[in-house]
Amino acid sequence: MGDGINDVSAINAADVGISVENAVDVAREAADFVLMEKDLSVIIDGIKEGRKTFANTLKYIFINTGSTFGNMFSVAIASLLLPFLPMLPKQILLTNFITDFPYLTIASDNVDAEQLKKTGKWNLKFIRNYMIIFGLHSSIFDVITFLVLYYLLKVKESAFQTAWFIESILTELFILFIIRTHKNFFKSKPGKYLFILSILGLLITVTLPYTPLAAEIGLTPLPLLNFSIMLIIVAIYIITADLLKVWFFKKYKSS
Repeated sequence: MGDGINDVSAINAADVGISVENAVDVAREAADFVLMEKDLSVIIDGIKEGRKTFANTLKYIFINTGSTFGNMFSVAIASLLLPFLPMLPKQILLTNFITDFPYLTIASDNVDAEQLKKTGKWNLKFIRNYMIIFGLHSSIFDVITFLVLYYLLKVKESAFQTAWFIESILTELFILFIIRTHKNFFKSKPGKYLFILSILGLLITVTLPYTPLAAEIGLTPLPLLNFSIMLIIVAIYIITADLLKVWFFKKYKSS
């Protein structure tokens, strides 16, 4: 950081060169950033904003890689276990439509103060480990759902697709709250828009099978027993995913 001619070489050599508005022209031109205010707090604010952006970018990558990896396994396993499609193409599109809106708000999500105190690092091995562990965790619960619906409850094709439609969306919405923080999800406050759109998506999902639009999408109203069992599976998924998340960040952040 500098404002004079004698500071130019140091500014050029620095990873991030900083100058001020009233510095000599050559110093301003050499700098990466020029402070427009006489206050160093803007540097701190910029660092925090950069760390927040990096943290939210990682959230989006974590959620999408884990979800994609898990869905790939789930669909492959379902193709072997079931004599029909586990979910219709239009139901898959609707699932993506409902869950994508909350995902878009990740960019403006809150970031825990503990994360803002540390420099973020791009670690492909860390992302790969997350994708494998949480993808398999998601697939395990999908398989449990398949087995319960088809072999225990013995539901027909439409009821099966409806139940998995509900389970898929609810787990994708809740994993967003779980992965957005390194702590237990209930200890971290989510962003306003993320929370509102997630609740809206949840309400649409659980009410859609009971509306006139259900038949157009291939959904059917679920009996209370089937619906309750889906909620129990989702609840167990939330608890285990949150515990797994806390363990994962402790283990791999320290390794």
